[in-house]
Amino acid sequence: MRPEPPTSTAELTAPKISPVGNSANIKWHQCSVGKLDRQELLQQKGCVIWITGLSGSGKSTVACALSRALHSRGKLTFVLDGDNVRHGLNRDLSFKAEDRAENIRRIGEVAKLFSDAGVICIASLISPYRKDRAACRALLPEGDFIEVFMDVPLQVCEARDPKGLYKLARSGKIKGFTGIDDPYEPPLDCEIVLKQTERDCASPCDMAEQVISYLEEKGYLMA
Repeated sequence: MRPEPPTSTAELTAPKISPVGNSANIKWHQCSVGKLDRQELLQQKGCVIWITGLSGSGKSTVACALSRALHSRGKLTFVLDGDNVRHGLNRDLSFKAEDRAENIRRIGEVAKLFSDAGVICIASLISPYRKDRAACRALLPEGDFIEVFMDVPLQVCEARDPKGLYKLARSGKIKGFTGIDDPYEPPLDCEIVLKQTERDCASPCDMAEQVISYLEEKGYLMA
């Protein structure tokens, strides 16, 4: 049986609404100021720089060095640090597999909002599974998700152990710790690899400059 046709002008002009996830009766509201307008105002292109790697690989240190270097060039950035986000937005999440996936999903969505705002968003978190990182990449237009892999051997990260977490994991006081009793899946096709070894370890500022060189080459530091 065919649905009844609209019986009034109001029905003909009413906005179409549809369910999204667990939400019903919602509609995307388009603003007259868009991403291109914001990028022109900021004189840069919004993107997400996703820094992934083992605990102790230097993700947060490089993220802050990168933010500082871009700030000195007059570019607007924001760092989403994995630990910091768990102090607020994700404080309700544990480190169980399903919660870790939700943690990354939420950060990916927030990073997308920053990118849409024209900001260079630097997300720094272990994010051990390829499928979760791929889901975050899929949220953005092609080219706007820049995956940076901190390629640092486990033994180097464990020797640093800045938070003492490896020691706790080895003693069995932390379960499901990435690199010890939970896997880390390195990227297969990331945009940038920052490799370190026991004998060859570039400074955070030098690694930040490698990322900036990529951004310059791809035109992200101009509108």
